[in-house]
Amino acid sequence: MNWIYEPWPWYVSGPMIAFIMFLLLMVGKNFGMSANLRTMCTICGAGNKADFFKFDWRSQKWNLIVILGAVIGGFIGSHFLTADMAVAINPDTISDLNELGFNSAGKSYLPTELFETESLLSLKTILVLAIGGLLVGFGARYAGGCTSGHAISGLSDLQLPSLIAVIGFFIGGLTMIHFLFPLIF
Repeated sequence: MNWIYEPWPWYVSGPMIAFIMFLLLMVGKNFGMSANLRTMCTICGAGNKADFFKFDWRSQKWNLIVILGAVIGGFIGSHFLTADMAVAINPDTISDLNELGFNSAGKSYLPTELFETESLLSLKTILVLAIGGLLVGFGARYAGGCTSGHAISGLSDLQLPSLIAVIGFFIGGLTMIHFLFPLIF
């Protein structure tokens, strides 16, 4: 049972992802998590207010099952298959995060300074999470998909827009972590 507690090496997990992508390509499906937000908004009636949400959401029911599986899998993984809730982070990164005030770095899965209930009483935390969520949502819509859709599905389908989007995701991530993150915290 110990093998399931450890991260799987790339030569196991990579071919598993490739196999799933091959199956999706064979049945004509494109994987992406952010597409489910559009589907859920359409189910809730957003098509009455915006043309973007007017589409046959029933054709995307399979992708809602992917979201359900991700939630169930995440719950099982975190509650039953995780021996240590701390994420393996480089000691230098832990030191840098501690200097920025994240004392839970390397000790918990999520930074408690941002995700504990008490932290929601801080205006700074609420603004960081709200603005970050808005930018992620806008970015996923503007890019025509999220990181998982472009990096996994789009690249495996050899789509040039997905390659451009993934390069943009990396540039944005590097910019955030090296320039903006220290300014915010």
